[in-house]
Amino acid sequence: MTGSPAAAEARTPLGMSPWLSKELRRIFHSPNGCQGSTPHQQGRDQRMTQIALHVGIDVAKDRLDVAILETGELFTVDNTEAGYAALVERLSDNEIGAIGLEASGGYERAVLKALWQAGLPVRRINPHRLRQFARAAGINAKNDRIDARLIARFLATLPVHPVELDPSLELVIELVTARRQLQAELSRVNNQAEHVRDAALKRLAKRRATRLSADILLLDKRIAQAIAADSALAQRDRLLRSTPSVGPVLSATLIALLPELGRLSNRQIAALVGLAPYDHDSGKLKGKRCIWGGREPVRNVLYMAALSAGVHNPVFAAFRQRLRSNGKVAKVAIVAVMRKLITTLNAMVRTNKPWNPAFV
Repeated sequence: MTGSPAAAEARTPLGMSPWLSKELRRIFHSPNGCQGSTPHQQGRDQRMTQIALHVGIDVAKDRLDVAILETGELFTVDNTEAGYAALVERLSDNEIGAIGLEASGGYERAVLKALWQAGLPVRRINPHRLRQFARAAGINAKNDRIDARLIARFLATLPVHPVELDPSLELVIELVTARRQLQAELSRVNNQAEHVRDAALKRLAKRRATRLSADILLLDKRIAQAIAADSALAQRDRLLRSTPSVGPVLSATLIALLPELGRLSNRQIAALVGLAPYDHDSGKLKGKRCIWGGREPVRNVLYMAALSAGVHNPVFAAFRQRLRSNGKVAKVAIVAVMRKLITTLNAMVRTNKPWNPAFV
């Protein structure tokens, strides 16, 4: 056999293995290849065998490439309001199992919201999982149409949680994300300034750091106003901040980027943040259990809160000291404090009860 797997993929109808025999290809040349020979029989079979469609959308700045796995359709619409309307109209006439979009630096937000508002089952695909899936499927080529088909196949193969959008969180999410980006930029500027020798460059770096710090303070005030304007968000903020060592930054981050808090089990919420240790065993090998994945922006802020809680919060300080006394290294002890902190906050939100050290 000649040609790459990607080329075979491009020549083969969606959902069909490129290595099927010629006889099977003749039988399954289309999703309706097994229907009866008469129009009456075909119509009945179409109603009986109707299946939900899996739709993959590759998002670019100015366009959306759309692939429907079961029918093999490929088409393109503009990444504009008019394009979203046309896409919704085209998909609404079918039974849709799931629509997937890969996170694309924010360009996917508008179309994701439009599909969600139309009542369509939309999913946000983790780019890392999608790349791993492509490697496992032997697909090495990459372009917009291949990516759209790949997303559709991913949806049909692996379960993905549906997107849950909360209109009341849109502004808070945008503000918290902007603050995180400014904070990262401030850290880069300060790190670069340490290695600068020229006096003029040092002044420029200091001026830039001062401006970034002022912008971060401005965003802090705006975030506080946005949370206070919504009674439900304000109540959650008060609940979270009743815990010693949980300040406004962690509270706002959890409200914006971890809306599942209080709705999942402690084990699930720890895994979602990336604090669940995974085994690394094989036969007689007993490797170290390590955390992996999860929502890095939440985990980074939680790490700073855990450092504070491990010193100033009596409950978590005693927990950390007990781990250290038992021989745990400092980083492992801090990760354990992070896990205990997020699971405690999860229980507080679930029961709607403020901090009580007696129940930790």
